[in-house]
Amino acid sequence: MDTHVAYRRIYDQPARSDGVRVLVDRVWPRGVRKENAHLDEWLREVAPSTELRQWYGHDPERFAEFRRRYLEELGQSPHRQAAQHLCSLSRTQDLTLLTATRDVEHSQAAVLAEWLDQHSHHGRGRSS
Repeated sequence: MDTHVAYRRIYDQPARSDGVRVLVDRVWPRGVRKENAHLDEWLREVAPSTELRQWYGHDPERFAEFRRRYLEELGQSPHRQAAQHLCSLSRTQDLTLLTATRDVEHSQAAVLAEWLDQHSHHGRGRSS
């Protein structure tokens, strides 16, 4: 089955092509009501640790190191189980990873989409 993984901001309008919509932030996004989020899941456990998130501070100059450390975290509990769950979902249906981060290209959603591409044999994850 040809499925795709996309990532984007939770504040963007949902699209029909989103497939399963999963929030990958540890903290609920400001100003979003749960009933208006159009989420299928909120997978907090796949988000970067609080320590890593605070160290990174969404500084693009730290992104390469953030990506390295985050990928390392994905191999450890409880991140590993959550990442495997996303992997299973992405093999059978389209998946959109959602984050509140302004700079979505330098977010955990972007890293996760790339990781899922490598682990699920998808085409290129993309931002929509």
